[in-house]
Amino acid sequence: MAVRPDELEALSRSDVLRASPRMFESNLLDKLSRVHPIVPPLLFGPAIVVFLVEGIVRGSGWPTIGWIAGGYLFWTVTEYWLHRIVFHFEPEKGIGARLHWIIHGVHHDHPNDPMRLVMPPSVSVPLAALFVLGFYVVLGSPAFLPFGAGFLAGYLAYDMLHYHVHHHRPTTALGRRLRELHMRHHFQDHERGFGISAPFWDHVFRTATRPR
Repeated sequence: MAVRPDELEALSRSDVLRASPRMFESNLLDKLSRVHPIVPPLLFGPAIVVFLVEGIVRGSGWPTIGWIAGGYLFWTVTEYWLHRIVFHFEPEKGIGARLHWIIHGVHHDHPNDPMRLVMPPSVSVPLAALFVLGFYVVLGSPAFLPFGAGFLAGYLAYDMLHYHVHHHRPTTALGRRLRELHMRHHFQDHERGFGISAPFWDHVFRTATRPR
């Protein structure tokens, strides 16, 4: 439900949670701030496959499995610290406050907005490119390819899981548990529960949610 900011006060609590307020004066920028959940798989699915195939062609061999696992594990810790340090850096005023609201604050104000539950490509693609470039510099070729594939697969799983726990009601025990932990982050204590797809990092870094 797309609304203007001045219309929010007239809405019920449930409507506010799923509202999609305007973020930018520019119609183009505001349109780009909303992303259909099919976009990340369409962009990153082929990239993951290409990285894997290219890595094997270049001779990554049996260590490929280890590099994939390492890339995925690196994603999980990146997800935790990105969410904790970057997304929850909350200046009280000025341009910092505005940036925080654009990056993550709007999601906490309107967590059920279905078009703002995955990362816009204008952000995810440049970030992914920077990370892959870093992997190339540190690991060299061909190791950076399967490592990057594991990292991007972790990111894609996170994005889809984040959409799922907000927009659906999981039927599996694991899905229900992940949804519960993330809803506690939103509605109980936003300074805990930063790991969405890998909540074990909250136990490692002592930020696990506490049941009431």
